[in-house]
Amino acid sequence: MAHLQLADGVLHYQLEGPVNAPVLVLSNSLGTDLGMWDTQIPAWTAHFRVLRYDTRGHGASLVSEGPYSIEQLGRDVLALLDALDIPKAHFVGLSMGGLIGQWLGINAGARLLSLTLCNTAAKIANDEVWNTRIDTVLKGGQQAMRDLRDASIARWFTPDFAAAEPAIAQRITEMLAHTSPAGYAANCAAVRDADFRDQLNRIQVPTLIVAGSADVVTTPEHGRFMQAGILGAEYAEFPAAHLSNVEIGEAFSRRVLDFLLAR
Repeated sequence: MAHLQLADGVLHYQLEGPVNAPVLVLSNSLGTDLGMWDTQIPAWTAHFRVLRYDTRGHGASLVSEGPYSIEQLGRDVLALLDALDIPKAHFVGLSMGGLIGQWLGINAGARLLSLTLCNTAAKIANDEVWNTRIDTVLKGGQQAMRDLRDASIARWFTPDFAAAEPAIAQRITEMLAHTSPAGYAANCAAVRDADFRDQLNRIQVPTLIVAGSADVVTTPEHGRFMQAGILGAEYAEFPAAHLSNVEIGEAFSRRVLDFLLAR
């Protein structure tokens, strides 16, 4: 377990893979920690130095006072790259991690070798959705996080996957139950306020969009919108809900790996 000391706390990260290989940064979804990428690690560390981290407000990272912004979370990534003396890296982000990736592509593209945006959108949901969730979590505390865990199974996974792989679904959703309510609410505000619909054309790095055909949170239409806005972006769609990397596993890992190795 490694930590980067920021001005207001520590950022927990994990670095695995060949020392001299290109660096691949992984950014998790809202309500999960770096363990959401466990399925991908064996395949990806065969080719890359994989850097994954707990987003501010999640896992073993700091829970600073909110609300947060996607810019703030993006600058955390840049601080991590700077501290580890990594001038450029590939970046794979899912959901909120995909928003962070879009911010980096728009504002710090010179630091990126490529960008993979999974199960995300240039604008996710509306203010009412996020404000209601923020209020619920701040009032309900850890019990509200447990309630979100139970409700999230249907959003994060298809019914077939949840029935066939209950242990995997439980492992991932338990991350949500153990997330700090204050940290979660602060990140909800960051997602609420992010809107990159008019800035996608500023992303100049090779980009892959990944969507899930059963994702009701960030739909294939959202993915196609991003593809249309980013010059030369590739698009891949899997029969999955919101956490396609967990649900699809090996096929997801291979498709992203093929994109990365072609860069």
